[in-house]
Amino acid sequence: MTSSKPRPVPPPADGGRSNAYARFIPREELSSFSAWSPGDLAGGPLPQANVQRGATGTTGSADEAAKPDPAAQQAAALQAARQAGYQDGYRDGLVALDGFKQSYAKQATAQVGTLVQSLADELDGLQQDMARTLAISATHLARQIVRSELVTRPDLVAQVAQEALDTLLLSARHITLRVHPDDHALVALGAAEVIEARGARLLGDASMARGGCLVESDIGVIDASLDTRWRRAAATLGIDESWDGQVAPEEATDHAQLQAGTGRDDTRKAHE
Repeated sequence: MTSSKPRPVPPPADGGRSNAYARFIPREELSSFSAWSPGDLAGGPLPQANVQRGATGTTGSADEAAKPDPAAQQAAALQAARQAGYQDGYRDGLVALDGFKQSYAKQATAQVGTLVQSLADELDGLQQDMARTLAISATHLARQIVRSELVTRPDLVAQVAQEALDTLLLSARHITLRVHPDDHALVALGAAEVIEARGARLLGDASMARGGCLVESDIGVIDASLDTRWRRAAATLGIDESWDGQVAPEEATDHAQLQAGTGRDDTRKAHE
C-alpha cells in the first residue's frame, strides 16, 4: 500500500502581488463602503442607511451646500414682495391719476361753461343798455333838430296838415283841421288847395302845440300833433318818450341817468 502526498500549490509567478484583494485594505484608504445584502444582486438601490460617510466628508459637504439658506430665502421673498407691491402701487396710481384727470376735466369744463354763459349774459345786458342809451341820446338829438326846424322853418306845419288831409279817406265828410293859432296863417297859405278840395274848415286851437295839427271827420280822427308824431318816431328806436321829455316808468331810470349828464341842456330848453 502506497501513500501519496498532496502536491504543493506553486506560488504565483508575480509573488502574489497580482491579486489586489490578497491583502488587507486599511479603512483610511476606503472612500465609502456599505454592507452587502442579497438584494444587491437584483440591481436594486442601495439602502441609504448603509451608506457611510468617507473620511474626507465629501458627501456631508454636498448636503450642506444643497441645503437653502433661510436668510437668503427671506431676503429673496422680501425683494419679491417689494417688487410686487411696487407694481401694484404703480398700477393703482395710474388708475387713480386717470380718474382724477377725467374728474378734473369735467369740473373744469363745467366751470368754463358757466363762466362763458355768465359773460354772454352780461355782454347781452351791456349791449341792451348801450343800445337803449344810444336810442335815448338819438331821440334827444332829434328833438333838438326838430325844435330848430320849427323855429327856422315854421311853414313846415303846412306840409304836415296837407299830409294829414291826404291820409283821410275821400269818403270823409265834415272835416275840421285844428292847428295852433300861430300856425293858422301858415297853414291857410301853404295848404289852401288841399283844404278847399276836401271842403275842410281850418280852426285855431290854443290846446294844439305848434308844428302839429288834428283832423276830425265823421269817420274818424287823424292825430298829426307834434307829440303823437314824436312818440311814433321814438317808438321805432324802442323808446317810449313824449315830446316834452316824459318817459315810460320802465325807462325812467335810464332817462334820469342820461338827463343827469348830457340831457340837462335839453331840459332847460324845453322849459323855455
